[in-house]
Amino acid sequence: MKVPLANLLCITVLASSGSSFPLERRGAAGKEKKVQYAAWDDVNVLAHGLLQLGQGLKEHVDKTKAQMRDITIKMKVFNVTVSELGKLTQRLLEDNEALKAKAKNLEDHENQILNVSTDLQERTQELVRDRQKDHEKMNKLEEKVDGMMQGEGLEAGNGNNTDPRNIQLILEAQNKRIDDLVERIKQQQEKLDKQNIRIRTLQNQIHMRKERSSLRLKEDDVHLNTSSEQRDSPVAMASDCHELFMRGETTSGLYTIQPADSQPFEVYCEMTPDGGWTVIQRRQDGSIDFDQLWQAYQTGFGSLNGEFWLGLEKIYSLSKRGNYILKVQFSDWRDESQTIKYSFRMNGEENNYSLQILESSGNLETSLSTEASGVPFSTRDKDNDQKNDLNCAKQLSGGWWFSNCGRSNLNGRYFVTPAPKQRHQRKQGVFWKTWRGRYYPLKTTTMMIAPAEIENKS
Repeated sequence: MKVPLANLLCITVLASSGSSFPLERRGAAGKEKKVQYAAWDDVNVLAHGLLQLGQGLKEHVDKTKAQMRDITIKMKVFNVTVSELGKLTQRLLEDNEALKAKAKNLEDHENQILNVSTDLQERTQELVRDRQKDHEKMNKLEEKVDGMMQGEGLEAGNGNNTDPRNIQLILEAQNKRIDDLVERIKQQQEKLDKQNIRIRTLQNQIHMRKERSSLRLKEDDVHLNTSSEQRDSPVAMASDCHELFMRGETTSGLYTIQPADSQPFEVYCEMTPDGGWTVIQRRQDGSIDFDQLWQAYQTGFGSLNGEFWLGLEKIYSLSKRGNYILKVQFSDWRDESQTIKYSFRMNGEENNYSLQILESSGNLETSLSTEASGVPFSTRDKDNDQKNDLNCAKQLSGGWWFSNCGRSNLNGRYFVTPAPKQRHQRKQGVFWKTWRGRYYPLKTTTMMIAPAEIENKS
């Protein structure tokens, strides 16, 4: 039997007032029947159930409203995320197209340069052939002159002196033409070298752009799969000067690098057609005192634009990654120069930055110790040399990889000519024993390092 809501409310009110009420039944004819009363307990149970039902419905409605609010918020966040992802995807597509267009332009430019280089090479070959022809003509003329000088023409007197003079003029003209051709060949060769550098730079730029584009696309893929708040990470800093060269830098100067497991620091890069060299030492005018203590040699001193020592710890952080080449250049006071290269390995502070020479190349005999165990670095306050009764750094001045104190010291005192007359003073100078001798003070020195792969490209 269904009870109207109004009757239920009346029952609830009567139940709460503590009174009972009669139930009246009427027959079909509308006559009154016997009045029956409902039990109070039944009414109380019914009212209590209705109250619990109302409370449950209210809690359910409140919970449903809260869930709807959460769903609405999540839908808004989702819509914003989808919109951002759409914009990001569009931007990536546009960037990718732009990179493809730039790569295509660079490839076209490279092809043009290659064509120009081919033309220059052909012109150079033509000049070489012309030079060979001129040499042949000159040889024939010389033979003719020799024949005339030895033949009858010399006996005829002054009347036949005209031909040798003409021939001499022709020879001078030919020599001048040959000199002009040689000069033109030199100029063409310089242009070819510059074109080769430009081609290599463009190739490196294309390679680096492709790598950066690939890396950026990979990072953006991760970005799309993780969170819309992630952004592209910056391109890693170059680890040495040769890596800068591979990225397209071809101008010598100051750059900031960051070797593996090291803090960034500034260096001077010597850029050549074959690659980039990191300069670790330079002497040129005596403006910096190189008679420093261990701490200074460990961290470095001087000015990168002038005289300086880069620092043992920085040199170690550069060279510990693999095979490296040490190039040593020096000049004398007649401006004659010499170069020697070493394949080397350098140990860390725990081994006093010992230097192990693996192989040398050049016209000079090495003046660095080639002991298999390596030679530790020494200063006057930290004696690590192999002389038990003498401190080489204190005796010779400056810090160096001293073995027996006598073969080399590029960090000694800087003397301008004329050098001191006293022998004990001259031996404190900047010297390389196998070039100009033990007591000749060098004018300039430069030490630089690069990965061994640079030699494979030479």
